[in-house]
Amino acid sequence: MEALTLSAAFVVGLLGGPHCAAMCGGITATLTFGLDARIRTSLWRQLPFLLAYNLGRIASYTAAGAGAGALGTALALGAPHALGPLILRGLAGLLMVALGLYIGGWWPAFSRVERIGMPLWRRLEPLGQRLLPVRGVGTALGLGAVWGWLPCGMVYMVLIQALTAGGAAHGALLMLAFGLGTLPNLLAMGMFAAVLGSWLGDHRVRRAAGILLIGFGLWALWMAVAGGH
Repeated sequence: MEALTLSAAFVVGLLGGPHCAAMCGGITATLTFGLDARIRTSLWRQLPFLLAYNLGRIASYTAAGAGAGALGTALALGAPHALGPLILRGLAGLLMVALGLYIGGWWPAFSRVERIGMPLWRRLEPLGQRLLPVRGVGTALGLGAVWGWLPCGMVYMVLIQALTAGGAAHGALLMLAFGLGTLPNLLAMGMFAAVLGSWLGDHRVRRAAGILLIGFGLWALWMAVAGGH
């Protein structure tokens, strides 16, 4: 897991705040406003629902990471001297640079990557619709689990790293760390949607996050190249 450590995966999730605001901020706000008025007007009553949405989402990321880690092992991509892991790590680094360019507003075309997961999402979205309106925390957890499969280039980038993590457990841990990194932004989006959405939409914040993600991507590329020598 040297190409993207658990702490780095967490930071990547955290730096993706502007992307999360664009991708999921509207979903979070809609879910919040869809709650009963007695719950919606109290931050403390909202909190269990917001936690459930996000824990369900992170559980889906973790499951996907386990699957990716297992698949990578089955394909022998976890072998330390194999060419496959180096190629995938390099690809993940390039995707991270591309994501940084996208978040910074320098390459909007990156959003096309997210079309890869649309066929699966079209099958899952009706399941999420059947869970609305949310009446209880259990339903919120289930809805969050569906939400976790929403096509997202940032998720795909870390999943590529999970392929090289060395097994299902390591892949799951990598995606769990990433998911926990996204938690502060999305949890706050649910509680303070208008204020935080405006802040994350500020071009200076987006560019700063974009530059940091580009730096992480270049570091991952360097690690991939250094690992091949």
